[in-house]
Amino acid sequence: MQILSDFQLHRPASLDEAVQLRSELGDGAALYAGGTELLLALKMGVLEYEHLIDVKRIPGLNAIEVQGAALRIGATATHRDIETSPLVAEHVPALSKLARHVANVRVRAAGTLAGNLAFGEPHADPAALLVALGATVELLSSGGRRSLPVEQFAVGAYETELGEDELIEAVVVPLPTAQTRATYLKFQVLERPTVGVAAVARDGDAPTVVVGAVDEKPVRIEASDGVEDYVNAARDAVDPVDDLSGSAEYKRHLTGVIVRRALEALAA
Repeated sequence: MQILSDFQLHRPASLDEAVQLRSELGDGAALYAGGTELLLALKMGVLEYEHLIDVKRIPGLNAIEVQGAALRIGATATHRDIETSPLVAEHVPALSKLARHVANVRVRAAGTLAGNLAFGEPHADPAALLVALGATVELLSSGGRRSLPVEQFAVGAYETELGEDELIEAVVVPLPTAQTRATYLKFQVLERPTVGVAAVARDGDAPTVVVGAVDEKPVRIEASDGVEDYVNAARDAVDPVDDLSGSAEYKRHLTGVIVRRALEALAA
């Protein structure tokens, strides 16, 4: 761990001001709200920026609200905000439960869902469930707004489709129907999950299963013939590596185990 390099801190008072700063400063600047991932990378010397743009004081950017047929989570809403939100618990209870088990309470109180996605950390919880739920990210730049599915936004390890002059304005989750069942199960022994599996069943359709934390980005599992088919397909689809969390062979086996448990949880 090293001492942080010198940087200039900017605290825009509005979204428009943040967008202007982002455009003017380019890749010499980084946005942050909770900063749980960014500040650690800066202290380790992995990243270095001349400017940091603190967006957490922008009014309304932490709002969690239902808009039409979707739940809209503002970019500075923390994991703790999501965990304790009555709206999230009512409309997307699986996301509320997931947020309750992200890291530890200190991280949940500071870290944001949007920041987690923007950093592109592969060994994280939210992305797999968001992909399975069909969530999108709302991106804002000086050129206007665009919406992108979370599945397309995540490109690889620490790599996303976030443009140099863009910021995430919100994460948008379509409201599940009353018949939708969703779950997220994970296994972890270290600070981050080893395997995370999201499973969503809609109106009698075949379940959507997405595996996270094993590969560089969430992996959608294509299968159609019962639990065993999903288990085998999941083991074949992932491409794990040996590390402190276990061998590649162990992680592939574990992926099948967690997929089975997730599907059994849906059936129950």
